[in-house]
Amino acid sequence: MFSKYRTLAVPPHVHGKYRRDPLMLLVTMGYDAVNWLDKFTSTPDLPAASAACIEAVVETTTTVTADETVRAITLRRSDHRQLPRWSAGAHIDLTLPSGRVRQYSLCGDPTDSSRYRIAVRRLPDSRGGSIEVHTDLNTGTAVRISEPRNAFPLAVGGYGQRTTQIRFIAGGIGITPILPMLTVANQFQMPWSLVYCGRSRDAMAFVDELEQFGDKVTLHYDDQRGPADANTLLGNLEPSSAVYTCGPPAMIESLRETLAGRRDVEFHYERFSAAPVVDGQEFEIELASTSEIVTVAADQTALSAILKTRPDATYSCQQGFCRSCAVRVLAGTPEHRSTALSPTEMEEGYFLPCVSRSQGRLSIDL
Repeated sequence: MFSKYRTLAVPPHVHGKYRRDPLMLLVTMGYDAVNWLDKFTSTPDLPAASAACIEAVVETTTTVTADETVRAITLRRSDHRQLPRWSAGAHIDLTLPSGRVRQYSLCGDPTDSSRYRIAVRRLPDSRGGSIEVHTDLNTGTAVRISEPRNAFPLAVGGYGQRTTQIRFIAGGIGITPILPMLTVANQFQMPWSLVYCGRSRDAMAFVDELEQFGDKVTLHYDDQRGPADANTLLGNLEPSSAVYTCGPPAMIESLRETLAGRRDVEFHYERFSAAPVVDGQEFEIELASTSEIVTVAADQTALSAILKTRPDATYSCQQGFCRSCAVRVLAGTPEHRSTALSPTEMEEGYFLPCVSRSQGRLSIDL
């Protein structure tokens, strides 16, 4: 069955070493104990497409870029009760009126439990999620949201961490999970700086809000200076620095490669799109309900191939951690490339087509 709780480590060191915060370790042990007891007190669940469980309503909508491509949405509970608390880096699942489920980072004030804020860039070539947010979500629109989950937590120095300063790097809409981190770093009086890159100033969100941080923030406009290289983004990092970044996959990979030799620097990141397929081979998927055969190219994810035939197939993160796209394999042997599924779930035949693959044909329950 799908576990009710999933524990995550404090973000890993760039070289794979985990330096775990003692408080986070205690919390993890607590969740593990709850998971163990849950085995004896609950009935098995089937995997759900979404963890959305809170009835919410759109409170306000605001355009936060000069080119009007990014819209900020504030949400509150329909019953006006307080929302679950969250920490910087967290995201929620948003179930839109159409039934589509999408994940969005929270970019408001973590201390405000009366409302959540998300920001969504309108993408003309999207599969409908961003367009629906921009066209159909208005003040008073009813939606469903999940409780916040955090796969990109900020580990503040001095609390089990040796970090002495933080370098934040945001690309485009990747500013959304970073924005609350700036406030937290300030509250803890942690030395930090931010480099925020965008195609142009007009395309960059929350620029007005960033002005409060003064010279801690550097804005980089690609249309004036060209895309920034990794060395420019990183600057002169002192030993025991930490880098937190969110943005396009190419930017993140460039930063990873540049930091590969820096064992004295921690690297934490979150992507907003699928990572490139590595060492992929072409294979086929049979959709059992119709017997259609879908060919997955060597450089293509199984999910993207499926969506061309089944555009209504459920998905969200496209990165292998939300499990929204999970399907059951009826025949064939999948090659799992995600740790989001437990060994039991894998044995039961579940498969995440957004990241996992196969060496041969798979038949799936779709």
